[in-house]
Amino acid sequence: MSKRSLKIAVIAAGGILIAGGNDAAYARVTHGDEPYIPGVRTFHNLSRRHTTSHITYPQVPPVGGPHAPLLLNCGVYLTPVRQENAVHSLEHGAVWVTYQPDLPADQVATLRALVRGRSHLLLSPFPDLPAPVVASAWGRQLRLDSAFDPRLKRFISVYREGPQTPERGAPCSGGVGHPS
Repeated sequence: MSKRSLKIAVIAAGGILIAGGNDAAYARVTHGDEPYIPGVRTFHNLSRRHTTSHITYPQVPPVGGPHAPLLLNCGVYLTPVRQENAVHSLEHGAVWVTYQPDLPADQVATLRALVRGRSHLLLSPFPDLPAPVVASAWGRQLRLDSAFDPRLKRFISVYREGPQTPERGAPCSGGVGHPS
């Protein structure tokens, strides 16, 4: 290997180590004290780009990625909401609780009581949901078999304006939508 090739290889390796170290340090600072909740799935490298286009998200419901320029006002919705606006609310620290439209009425009432009147929480039915109830925050998701699962309250406690929030402190109002 020539001196020039060796120098380029050393510089490239150094750059990779520095970038990796920066990523690790960022993860430690932003997520290092995140408590463990069984079943929480984590997603990384989510775009924060604004777009007016319809997005097909890889997660159902979405946990981040390109989203509408206007957020969805937090609160309780009786019908499905536009995902792109809800994702913007996640960027501001909201937890979006979704449920299958045929969820028993007592469970829907429990979810409404949990969300109503609290900042940075969204609730809406979601057709074709992969579980009866799904809680989503920016880069985090928890699938639940019931609204009575105690992990739901823990998820909300940890991730509502939590350490994963890109724009912590930003409002969850002043956007679109009219919660009930």
